[in-house]
Amino acid sequence: MHNLFTPHVLGNKTLRNRIVMAPMTRSRALNNIPNRLMADYYAQRASAGLIITEGTSPSPNGLGYARIPGIFTDEQVQGWRDITRAVHDKNGKIFLQLMHTGRIAHPGNLPAGATIVAPSVVKPETTKMWVDGQGMQDIPSPKALTTEEVKGIIREHVVAAQRAIQAGFDGVELHAANGYLIKQFLNPHTNRRDDAYGGSVENRSRFLLEIAEGVISAIGKDRVGVRISPFSEFNETPAYPEAQATYLFLARRLDELGVTYLHITDGAAKGVPDVLAQHLRKMFTRTVILSGGYSASSAEAVLEKGEADLVSFARPFIPNPDLVDRFKNRLPLNQPKFDLFYTPGPEGYVDYPVFEDVQVV
Repeated sequence: MHNLFTPHVLGNKTLRNRIVMAPMTRSRALNNIPNRLMADYYAQRASAGLIITEGTSPSPNGLGYARIPGIFTDEQVQGWRDITRAVHDKNGKIFLQLMHTGRIAHPGNLPAGATIVAPSVVKPETTKMWVDGQGMQDIPSPKALTTEEVKGIIREHVVAAQRAIQAGFDGVELHAANGYLIKQFLNPHTNRRDDAYGGSVENRSRFLLEIAEGVISAIGKDRVGVRISPFSEFNETPAYPEAQATYLFLARRLDELGVTYLHITDGAAKGVPDVLAQHLRKMFTRTVILSGGYSASSAEAVLEKGEADLVSFARPFIPNPDLVDRFKNRLPLNQPKFDLFYTPGPEGYVDYPVFEDVQVV
């Protein structure tokens, strides 16, 4: 019987526990370059069985939000190398999440010469975007990618994965969730193409599968995970009739390709039974990570029932760098400072106390 604190073999690595730090945008990468402050943040949380970093763009075009990091320049690789070293010095394991924001972007956040791109010209209607010095802004219409440009973005992901390994990461996670570029290809509302990357379930899945195949060829299947959010409508990716068929197809194909884990955002922790997640669990034969607002007790329940191998936690890790210790010893949790989630600087980022410090005070 597994619990949160039993080890787990992930690919060719052994994780010391089954608690995953979920990827969370924190907007501290000034000029899109990872820095020492970020190294302190991740090192503080290295007791997690696995850390998955904030979304990191493989391309200048994918830097849609303010102050998010990239991994397409040598300077960015060096910044990440300092971070992986800090985590590994504490015996942690860390994967880089590759996230291209696609149409969820604003020109004010992009470097000079970069362009907002998407599968099709479908403008976000209600989603707003923060731009430093301008505040919340409407998001303009994206440029539709040509077939050749789609293939170029696939190559960018492969090169980014190779750079991640050069930077010392244990692997990469492909972000196919939450309405960003890969999910924009999966969803027929945002993908209205008539080439090989649009139309049928198989064609709309092609972008993700070709990225996964290319990245596996470049760095090995034990170093590649995929995150999906089948029923999330975040960033204006609405429900559609073929959703279940899409994700069952993807689970089967990703299993055949041999990716090391499938990271699923589900609704079980919030009291919404997710039958699809259970089907995906049966279809995908390697590690399954569940995400979606779990507490320590609800995470234990899905591990005990065998519905997941690992459980990822997002918001609790922000104010609790020692979350693993707090879970293990049933200690109270710090509460987050919500207004400092995305602000630059150390406040609300690396200044949360561990439990021992609270007791001393």
